[in-house]
Amino acid sequence: MSIDAVDRNVLVKLEREKAYSTLEECEFLVEKQRWPGAAGRLYYTVFHAVCALLIHDQHRVKTHKGAGIMFSQIYIRTSLLPPQYGDLFFQLEYIREKSDYDCFYNVSDKDVQLRLPQAKEMIDTIAAMVKE
Repeated sequence: MSIDAVDRNVLVKLEREKAYSTLEECEFLVEKQRWPGAAGRLYYTVFHAVCALLIHDQHRVKTHKGAGIMFSQIYIRTSLLPPQYGDLFFQLEYIREKSDYDCFYNVSDKDVQLRLPQAKEMIDTIAAMVKE
């Protein structure tokens, strides 16, 4: 099922806004030194930005894994976006999953703080690509 241009633009706008609001949540959690929560929010920051881009370009997003694979195939392998954005997406997904489901895994401050500026750059770059 396809969506019309108006609905697509609304979805893209909502996903873009969600990326930035989730980034604010991540920054709040960083201030509180809540590293597992911050890691999860950081992943969702880039996930929503990637969804905005995929929807903007008329690709259907069904799952987190699918979004990552499509992002890599369509934008990273074709050099439309730099390879470090693909690496960042999958690193953050891995950290989030380990943090959420592995009680022996401890997210460090470095896991988050190292990737936070990269995520900001990535979502700003994508936001500029999908801005109407």
